[in-house]
Amino acid sequence: MLDNLGMIGVSWKQGGTESLAEFTPPQDGLPERLLALARAHGLAELALISTCNRVELLFARKPGSGHEDLRPEIFEFLTRRAARPGEALRRLRAWQGEGAAERLFLIAAGLDSACIGETEIVGQVRNAHQMARQQGLAGTHLDLLFDEALRIAARVRGETALGRGRVSLAEIANEALRDRLERTKGQVALIGVSPMTERSAVGLAAAGQRFIVVNRTKAKAETLASRFGQPHLSLAEFLAEPPAIEAVLSATGAPGTVLDKAALERLAARTPSGEPPLVVDMAVPADIDGDDCRALGIPRIGMDAIVALADRNRAARLTEAAEAREQVDGALDQLQERLAEKLYGPLLGALQRRYQQTAEEGVRRLLKKDLGTLGEKERAAIEVWSQVLARRFAHIPCLGLRGLLHSGPEGSIDAFLDGLEPEFADELRQALSANGEARHDA
Repeated sequence: MLDNLGMIGVSWKQGGTESLAEFTPPQDGLPERLLALARAHGLAELALISTCNRVELLFARKPGSGHEDLRPEIFEFLTRRAARPGEALRRLRAWQGEGAAERLFLIAAGLDSACIGETEIVGQVRNAHQMARQQGLAGTHLDLLFDEALRIAARVRGETALGRGRVSLAEIANEALRDRLERTKGQVALIGVSPMTERSAVGLAAAGQRFIVVNRTKAKAETLASRFGQPHLSLAEFLAEPPAIEAVLSATGAPGTVLDKAALERLAARTPSGEPPLVVDMAVPADIDGDDCRALGIPRIGMDAIVALADRNRAARLTEAAEAREQVDGALDQLQERLAEKLYGPLLGALQRRYQQTAEEGVRRLLKKDLGTLGEKERAAIEVWSQVLARRFAHIPCLGLRGLLHSGPEGSIDAFLDGLEPEFADELRQALSANGEARHDA
């Protein structure tokens, strides 16, 4: 049941975070392109997880659609160019079956992040699931996988030490902002409304720092800014007449540069301290060009630098992650059974109903006969007894089917027997063995 699952993508581990820009698909027309990708390659379900740490596609193939390696096709989908010979297999990673499920669980739990235990990833995984559902690309498999992944993430954060301390890339970026503002008093411009800027706003507000929220859509900027009683501007207003700020944190989903060289020059001319503003760019692809910053003498901290800071305490946090990893392993052990129950629960229910219907029909025929002095109380007792007996009879094949679905392969008598109670299974094995010996002697 897990054989049709697959996951293909790239993370910060291959070439750094800022190299992900090449693989980050533009938002324009993305739902239609995902639907076309699914139709073209026999994918029944498909979801895209795109963050500052990774761009990955999780999918479930249609039965009988084959198991060919889709990395060349997905490379072209993400980059909008055909891969050179061997390039897709070298630059993209692929997981199949239970490995794909494990990959999603590790991501959601924060165990495969640049900052072990990062908090933003949970919301990003949830958004990926919601987007797939809105596009009609999430079904039984992905619904179960995402639900399990989010359940694991909640348990990891509630029952282990992994979620304690500095576990957000935005928090690491905020340290750089706070250091700057302690030295040169002023305010920060948060550009974009995203999990990163929201987390940064929470940290800045808690530290008593002033900030202004900037977004292409002004209403979204107002919504975030109003939570903290801070001012807001549209991006167009900010670019036309930038306020006096000491630092910028930008994390938009724009496909290209948000602050060009001219905009940076205007910002640098208005800093209250007279120093060049600090630029923290958390966007992938980058919102602010590093060459422009270097040409103007503006200090810039990009995602690769933030990830490097997070990596310094990675080893220590991996020790804390051991218990979280146990949670993932436990969920994987139960996943096949949960999926079988979800996929075949209606079948088992129909089987039980058929047994009950058969019992009811038999009782009706029986009660039509002349049973002498049989009263209403006795007739009701017979009906109850027949229903109980039907449920008991239905229970036996249902247990066997669960064993078959859980242990497989399909058609295996041993797998069917493994689903039964040990004493009854042994009795059937003895009968099967005796029957086999009788056939052999004949």
